Amino acid sequence: MMLLRPALVALSALLLGGCAALTSISDATTPLQAYGLRAPADPVDVRGSLRRDLVIEVPAAGGALDTDRILIRPDPLRAAYLPQARWTDTAPVMLQGLMLRAFEDTGALRYVGRRPIGGTSDYLLLSELTDLQAELGPDGETVTARLRLTARLVREADAVILGSHTVETTAPAASTEATEVVAAFDVATRAALRDLTSWALRRMGLRIAE
Repeated sequence: MMLLRPALVALSALLLGGCAALTSISDATTPLQAYGLRAPADPVDVRGSLRRDLVIEVPAAGGALDTDRILIRPDPLRAAYLPQARWTDTAPVMLQGLMLRAFEDTGALRYVGRRPIGGTSDYLLLSELTDLQAELGPDGETVTARLRLTARLVREADAVILGSHTVETTAPAASTEATEVVAAFDVATRAALRDLTSWALRRMGLRIAE
């Protein structure tokens, strides 16, 4: 089984600071296990709908996150990647796809996509991904998945920003095993997407069932 903690112990000796990929402790020819995340299983319950279009841009992200590698932090000042594991796409593109699915599943809008059908859309969702990482606890035994995203909803007709919203969610992993860490990411991501979807649809004037 692939465990997170042994990898982090090895990292402590290898990291010199900043962000580093762990190519030195795994065979470059070994395929990386790919992991994916999911949109919420229970879409946000919206009262009514709009004949409006929403375009969702790929979230902006720093170099440590703009990759398909799974970011881990042995402590707040160091960053590395989980050996022999990756996301199914780069983290920003994967998250864009999940946001599209979360909004589509509500059935509240006429169209949700990566680009407008015509020249422009009615609304544009811009965002910045600042955290999508696994954090090792001080005891060296616990791991927490964290997601932090700041979004801005823009009305394209007059380029007015309708609002800005930051979602930050965490979820504990059941163990340091990689599959359990990814499961924690899944919980944190689903919660973040529900928060983001509810906020954006409210800003568009729709009522969300409590």
